[in-house]
Amino acid sequence: MEPQTPTTTRSVLLAKPRGYCAGVDRAVVAVEKALEQYGAPIYVRKQIVHNTHVVKTLEAKGAIFVEETEEVPEGAIVVFSAHGVSPAVHAEAARRGLRTIDATCPLVTKVHNEARRFAGQDYDILLIGHEGHEEVEGTSGEAPDHIQLVDGLDAVDKIQVRNPDKLVWLSQTTLSVDETTETVRRLKQRFPTLIDPPSDDICYATQNRQTAVKEIAARSQLVIVVGSENSSNSKRLVEVAKDYGADAAYLVDNASYIRDEWLDGVTTVGLTSGASVPEELVEEVLAYLAERGFGEVEEVEPVQESMRFALPHELRKDLRSA
Repeated sequence: MEPQTPTTTRSVLLAKPRGYCAGVDRAVVAVEKALEQYGAPIYVRKQIVHNTHVVKTLEAKGAIFVEETEEVPEGAIVVFSAHGVSPAVHAEAARRGLRTIDATCPLVTKVHNEARRFAGQDYDILLIGHEGHEEVEGTSGEAPDHIQLVDGLDAVDKIQVRNPDKLVWLSQTTLSVDETTETVRRLKQRFPTLIDPPSDDICYATQNRQTAVKEIAARSQLVIVVGSENSSNSKRLVEVAKDYGADAAYLVDNASYIRDEWLDGVTTVGLTSGASVPEELVEEVLAYLAERGFGEVEEVEPVQESMRFALPHELRKDLRSA
């Protein structure tokens, strides 16, 4: 690293909002409360949220993460992750006599409801999202005969529909706002009668975190995004930071992933975290940066956030009667 001089001011622009969104907080608390209420083990289908630290913390408390419900012993309790599941998964759980706690984010549930409603009206549905993502698989499972995935701009030209006058688009909730807007624009060039969903599918938290990172990126040489590699919304924050002025942007699971050479010649670091990241991981990064001369921290809050979601009803009922 280049030597500091007394005139060098090194600072951190800390994005707000950052970290846990209401849906993630609800899902994590649901697993914690289930462990308290029913005792370990509590099974969780897939990662409850896409963050390595959160998963390891819950495992230490007695949660067992599985890929499919068939791995859960009959009659046991299974929590469905915040990303949502298809009707086939619900049916399989019922067939095996599992007690389910559905921690699907309510904003994902909204997209599922839209998919069912438009399919019921015999619309073709263009689902903008990333192939293989759990949320996309869950939404597609609501109406597999009606839904086509649109994964990126290159996919637009390959779409075939039955009736362009009965066509609607929906989206994964964790996408880049700008990229999705451009995809929709291209879709409407091909299909001018394409219908918009009743309300924006990209969740408020994804949009807010992208708005905040746009502001800090314009003032930073380097942006660090705390989040796991399988977190869609975290990866989008890295892309947005590069698009909006940062010379470099990196995704790190925690402070140990940061490389000192990233800080060479840097006077301002932007810092944010994905919607499934606990604040303690951000605090570790702040401590790492402070040790290297970035002691001045300015919190940048272009939009305020106050959303809260109630716990899953299956859990609320038992907690009330306890």
